[in-house]
Amino acid sequence: MQRLLRLATAGSVDDGKSTLIGRLLYDSKAIFEDQLESIERTSRDKGDEYTNLALLTDGLRAEREQGITIDVAYRYFATPKRKFIIADTPGHVQYTRNMVTGASTADLALILIDARKGVLEQSRRHALLSTILGIPHLVACVNKMDLVDYSVSHFEAIREEFSNFVARQDVRDLTFIPISALHGDNVVTRSPNMSWYEGPPLLAYLEDLHIASDRNLTDARFPVQYVVRPQARDWHDYRGYAGTVASGVFRAGDDVVVLPSGMASTIRSIDTYDGPVAEAFASMAVVITLDDDIDISRGDMMVRPTNRPVVGQDLDATICWMDDGAALETGATYLLKHTTRAVKAVVKAVNYRLDIVTLHRDQTAESLRLNEIGRVTLRTTEPLLYDEYQMNRATGSFILIDPHSYSTVGAGMLRRPQS
Repeated sequence: MQRLLRLATAGSVDDGKSTLIGRLLYDSKAIFEDQLESIERTSRDKGDEYTNLALLTDGLRAEREQGITIDVAYRYFATPKRKFIIADTPGHVQYTRNMVTGASTADLALILIDARKGVLEQSRRHALLSTILGIPHLVACVNKMDLVDYSVSHFEAIREEFSNFVARQDVRDLTFIPISALHGDNVVTRSPNMSWYEGPPLLAYLEDLHIASDRNLTDARFPVQYVVRPQARDWHDYRGYAGTVASGVFRAGDDVVVLPSGMASTIRSIDTYDGPVAEAFASMAVVITLDDDIDISRGDMMVRPTNRPVVGQDLDATICWMDDGAALETGATYLLKHTTRAVKAVVKAVNYRLDIVTLHRDQTAESLRLNEIGRVTLRTTEPLLYDEYQMNRATGSFILIDPHSYSTVGAGMLRRPQS
């Protein structure tokens, strides 16, 4: 059985992201009749000579008026082979934080490149952001091939330039597909106009993509969210620990260690809403009971005795700054939310600001402003239990919260401390 595939689309303005998603939904028969009638009517009212499938995702009025995507629009559809969640992320540089939000849980990043314009600044920006966010699969869709007469030379030139840029980053899997979202070439069915292309159409590629091995099944991590103590008479001696498995696999009978206390025990049972299960793996919400009565509270973490996370208060992190008001500066204090734990954190140093087009590291930078990305050193009031983000996205990520407004101002990815 195929897993759910989460994908994020990105690209420069007017590269056709929303049209491509609309085409996927339309050609895979995932649009209701009233939806189709609505966009057909809106297209006629706007004077379009064709049904503008981009209207399926450009839901905000400001987006429709400007013809761009501003917010992150989520769309759900399914084929007989797989279920999909698509995050249509913005192309404008000022909405970098929106892309970070939409792509943070993606299995695949789909970057559109206009065949007429080639690889632009935003194409490089989105490729780098996808790498920073640890997205394991990257698909470059060279769109609007109909406007360059389906030229193989245009496609090959773009593939070479983009591949050369991506080669400087840690990209695990890169695929190129020539398409025309407007006409449906190589989106759901193979295009007779590009017989030189020997690969699958986009939908077939997405349906067959193997992502099970992308999950971290090695590092068993269970952040405790809530201690379950039922008051019912029949449950007077029940003590369970509720949460979502962040990574790895837990089984009844496994030896575990609870951090930060270091107390050891054995898993007695693993319970779910539908009843007990023999094992639990990443993203499962469960209640774990132990053979021993240990003092455990929210923010603690169950791990294997021989496989433990990093424990530390001095954090080396890459941060995307999301606050359009105050900048991140040395000495500033925030609330840091990591798995189920929230602690205070102070910025010890801004090590550099990254130019995500040229990859230049500006080591003279003293702050990070809206949509800027940089490397920062933080100090927390209590030790965190974490892994390097590139190895474990669940326990390697965090958010920074303004302690006064309680708004999220930054998203961070942790690095393993250098020995």
